[in-house]
Amino acid sequence: MSLYARLKKPGPSGFGYASTANEVTTGLDLTGKRILITGCNSGIGHESMRVLADRGATILAAARTEQKAELAIAAVPGEDHVPLPCELSEPHSVMRCVDRVRSLGEPIDVLMLNAGIMALPKLQTAHGFELQFLTNHLGHFLFATSLLDQLAPDARVVVLSSRAHESPVKGGIDFDNLDGSKGYSAIGFYGQSKLANLLFARELGRRFEGTERVALAVHPGVIATNLGRHIGVLANVFFAVANPIALKTIPQGAATQCWAAVHPDAAEHNGGYLADCNPRASSKHGSDLTLAARLWEVSEKIVAPWRESERTDRTSA
Repeated sequence: MSLYARLKKPGPSGFGYASTANEVTTGLDLTGKRILITGCNSGIGHESMRVLADRGATILAAARTEQKAELAIAAVPGEDHVPLPCELSEPHSVMRCVDRVRSLGEPIDVLMLNAGIMALPKLQTAHGFELQFLTNHLGHFLFATSLLDQLAPDARVVVLSSRAHESPVKGGIDFDNLDGSKGYSAIGFYGQSKLANLLFARELGRRFEGTERVALAVHPGVIATNLGRHIGVLANVFFAVANPIALKTIPQGAATQCWAAVHPDAAEHNGGYLADCNPRASSKHGSDLTLAARLWEVSEKIVAPWRESERTDRTSA
């Protein structure tokens, strides 16, 4: 535990910076709950899966390949977990995963959109979009919106954002440069993708109003995981120095998304942004509901042909 974690006091929820996923779910019985987690094979995704499975939940474990998902499942308690291959940067893979989830025939109680990539040093594109925006936002947007009718009446959708949403490209979301061809910044485009994650949760929460469903975005904290493998030598030095002083451990990093997913108190924060298991103010762009609505509209126009293409393929097969 870092020095900062030892000194930082809990927030109004009773939990805070030093809380772990195990602590925020203590006493909760999740037997019968079905929780789908993307990026289940490493880091805070795997820790979230382990803890929630230990509380009795059945995990639908999504990773880039079925082998990675199966290996992740093998390390957690329980026997009924389902491995799901899902490469978020490939619409075909996303929709095949959607079909697999639908074929299971059971409602989803929690959809935890945890997977992501960070700070690619050079511009990479696929399907006409910068890869971080495609993977972190569009892939999850396609996945989640294609499964909305599979959600339980009181389901929660938890989206992993980041404080990096405060440092996106100019204008918050640069709709005229989603492919990065007019200029690329590794951290700026990562921030844009994390802002998109937050805005997606804002708009989804708005659409959930009047129901028992809840959408939440979370900042997990700064954690030394393989997510930061592209940042570079100086950043690695920073992590080595900062780790004992201020960084969170993986169990601490998983706490907020687990609290958001299953703790009874989190349900009152629909559409909110959480950090350290408590509500947190976001940036100006992160609170812009007009921008959130526009992003949803643009995203839906982008993914609609991908979704329809898969429907056509299934019909003609």
